[in-house]
Amino acid sequence: MTAAFDEMSGDGGAGQIRESYQTLARWLEAAPDDLLQSRSRQAELFFRRMGVTFAVYGDAESNERLIPFDVVPRILGGREWAGLEKGLKQRVSAINAFLKDVYGAQDCIRAGIIPADLVLTNPNYRPEMQGRRPPGDIWNHISGIDLVRTGEDGFYVLEDNVRTPSGVSYMLENREMMMRLFPDLFAEHRIRPVEAYPDMLLRSLQASAPVGAGDDPVIVVLTPGPFNSAYYEHSFLADKMGVELVEGADLFVNDDKVFMRTTEGPKQVDVIYRRIDDDFLDPLTFMPNSAVGIPGLMGAYQAGTVTLANAVGTGVADDKAVYTYMPDLIRFYTGEDPILKNVPTWRCREADDLRQVLEQLDQLVVKEVGGSGGYGMLVGPASTKAEIETFRAKLIADPDDFIAQPTLSLSTAPTLDGGKLAPRHVDLRPFVLSSPSGIRVTPGGLTRVALKPGSLVVNSSQGGGTKDTWVLDE
Repeated sequence: MTAAFDEMSGDGGAGQIRESYQTLARWLEAAPDDLLQSRSRQAELFFRRMGVTFAVYGDAESNERLIPFDVVPRILGGREWAGLEKGLKQRVSAINAFLKDVYGAQDCIRAGIIPADLVLTNPNYRPEMQGRRPPGDIWNHISGIDLVRTGEDGFYVLEDNVRTPSGVSYMLENREMMMRLFPDLFAEHRIRPVEAYPDMLLRSLQASAPVGAGDDPVIVVLTPGPFNSAYYEHSFLADKMGVELVEGADLFVNDDKVFMRTTEGPKQVDVIYRRIDDDFLDPLTFMPNSAVGIPGLMGAYQAGTVTLANAVGTGVADDKAVYTYMPDLIRFYTGEDPILKNVPTWRCREADDLRQVLEQLDQLVVKEVGGSGGYGMLVGPASTKAEIETFRAKLIADPDDFIAQPTLSLSTAPTLDGGKLAPRHVDLRPFVLSSPSGIRVTPGGLTRVALKPGSLVVNSSQGGGTKDTWVLDE
């Protein structure tokens, strides 16, 4: 693998300090030796007091963990961000067009752009939505698009997250923490704000309300409850938007309308920002033993009296096998070449691709098409021979369930490690909001960082951490 592009000092870390990092570099040079470590300890204390945690399923030792926070910001210049923003809007618009199409005329299938079986037998395809149109024709109201970088202009889309993308609360808390700990450093930069995200989300959800909801639609955040890994984020966003955080038992359906139980009597709900997967939403339609859903919700949804964000069935668009067709789908729906490229990917469902993957398994990253959170994947160069052979057997037994990608030399950013700065690999999850009033991208997003030397795994569930992401106003 070639030397990684360092976002502070350029190719291989041997070049001059890049323009966007020059002020930070001077500040770091002048800072006392123990300053960063001291501020890092303060950040951990603050986060612990505020309860900024996430749950780790199957971790009997510690159900709640702090996500490690690195106090050295990642910085993007305004001009490079402009290109990313344009590409993100293009991609999210195409994803919405794809979802509208596969639950409608299915032109992309008839035109041979994507195989029918990959869509129609996909576990995330919801036949209940066939022929249905959500309010405003918006399917992916909130999207989290994972990006990786390999060079000065080498940004690639790693994954599309359009079911229930998470992490935005950490983006907001990271920014608040940096402003608190480093006001002098902030004063030396012109940094685009992210604090408006809850207001942007609220306005986007309001604009997506059903016809007849009125000028002040009632919005709620639906959570499966405090045992969910992202419960902190659910409560955080509800609080910041000034809306109710509800569980399934707080809502009921009557006459194809959704109501919330309140001390003043039932109150009709117009928009549900749901953080519950499709399977658990309505026990009358999906899993009959769901204890967190609302019986009859799908009837109300299909009657058009309530908006669900994101729409039911969006998971078919963030399937990793469907991802491999996204460049062609972008061309099909927009008539344009993709601004943001995919990572080169082998489809193991295709015999020739499978053969090539099996021949170089120790060099590739192999992922389950429906996997997330860093689970169900093989990082060939970092795996033992036994782990590789175990995965080989899985691939041969069920090749349709996997895709494979080269082990990219992900960019690095300076990260605090034992009181000293060291390069660590990073990715980026920008958050994109869609509504009938347009598409908006929050400047920056959540940077995830692999804290172990040489590691490419950035997921918090796998030991990764986060950084504040600064987009400079140039």
